[in-house]
Amino acid sequence: MFNKIIKRSHRKSAKSEFSEISADRHRPAEVIVNHASRTATNPSTPKSDAHNISSPAAAPLPISGVIEMLPPLREVAVPEQPNLFLRKIKMCCVLCDFSSTLKMIREKEIKRQALYEIVDIIQSGWFKFSELMQEELIRMVSVNIFRCLPPASHESRGTGSADPEEDDTYLDPSWPHLQIVYEILLRYIVSSETDTRVAKRYVDHIFVLKLIDLFDSEDPREREYLKAILHRIYGKFMVHRPFIRKAINNIFYRFIFETERYNGIAELLEILGSIINGFALPMKEEHKLFLVRALVPLHKTKSIATYHQQLSYCITQFVEKDYRLADPVIKGLLKYWPVVNCQKEVLFLGELEEVLEATMSAEFQSCMVPLFRQIGRCLNSPNFQVAERALYLWNNEHIVNLIAQNRKVILPVIIEALEKNMKGHWNQAVHGLTANVWKMFMEMDGELFEECHMRCLEKAARAAELEEQRELTWKKLEAVAAQAVRDGMVLVN
Repeated sequence: MFNKIIKRSHRKSAKSEFSEISADRHRPAEVIVNHASRTATNPSTPKSDAHNISSPAAAPLPISGVIEMLPPLREVAVPEQPNLFLRKIKMCCVLCDFSSTLKMIREKEIKRQALYEIVDIIQSGWFKFSELMQEELIRMVSVNIFRCLPPASHESRGTGSADPEEDDTYLDPSWPHLQIVYEILLRYIVSSETDTRVAKRYVDHIFVLKLIDLFDSEDPREREYLKAILHRIYGKFMVHRPFIRKAINNIFYRFIFETERYNGIAELLEILGSIINGFALPMKEEHKLFLVRALVPLHKTKSIATYHQQLSYCITQFVEKDYRLADPVIKGLLKYWPVVNCQKEVLFLGELEEVLEATMSAEFQSCMVPLFRQIGRCLNSPNFQVAERALYLWNNEHIVNLIAQNRKVILPVIIEALEKNMKGHWNQAVHGLTANVWKMFMEMDGELFEECHMRCLEKAARAAELEEQRELTWKKLEAVAAQAVRDGMVLVN
């Protein structure tokens, strides 16, 4: 009798704890941010929603309970299936210890089987979910995936900064369960049975914010699932679209101007590439500001190689949708052009070619002088890859047409760099490509080319004359100093 009373009281306490947590998830004053090794505040919170967050972020508390073997849903009577389904969901809220493969072996397998059964039920649409089922399902997902991420690899090594490309790939030991939980969430979002009007009560702004925060996970498998899920949420829940864009925007700001460390930038840019592709025309001012203030400054970071392909795609999508954006994009590239990083320069030149392909004559004319001054510096780069990539711009027919239309301005800017390469670049391939460009300009406008070439030679002659005069002046000074020493004069500084 005593044991029955104890068990009953335990069930009541667990039930009351559960009801308190369920009620709390609707309070906008408590937002969960999941980085134990990062700052306590959530950088991805849009300013417009900052007033909704008053308490420090914390991970959800693990649910205390017992993982027990429950019968399969298909083996029980139909009226009992909803209650059994809820029991399975509550059981899956219990977190297993993955610190050792020898711990909780039986419990891990029972929970794994229960999670797979939930996946099968959602996919098959076996029975329609009630609101309570959906709430419990999202709560179970939240308990499992919203957790404190382990310290970043560079932090655990005690180094302030590191190259992300050199870091060892981290694989979360709890992935056997996490993967199935992510699969449950993905199938719930994409299911045709999921009513958006009901689901948005549980997949709310707080849930989405915590989901975006998980993109900093070092496990690439988790980031792939997050990318698919967030993309589906953006497509299905129109009410969340501005919020998601603002949250991603703020992550970029913090990455660019504060940390320069974030694991999920490439995945977030992949999502944005699809979003930008769907922008309606004429483009909103909000989207143009996002391009100028967030996307273009992403070129300044040292780790751009890890996400440049996705970034370049986003930038090109903007220019293809509105060719007038080519001018601020090209000027932004010139602003953040690398000085000593040759690999980064090659990436910039490749992106520049893609942008110029979508550039019209008016926008090209507004930035062509500083643009070709920079291209001229690239032509004379001692790194042959940079010089070669810059010369490949003349293989693009659209760019050649733009240059031909504005040759009277561009040729005087670029001719010195071509002359310098022709006289003595160490790389034979660069020398040969320069000769091709030289010939192209001669065929384009022979008279203009000869005129510019003569000016270039005259300028070089004047420079040589000035250098000779400078050397003569120094020689005279040296002779005066030597005479003073011979005469025993004391020179006062």
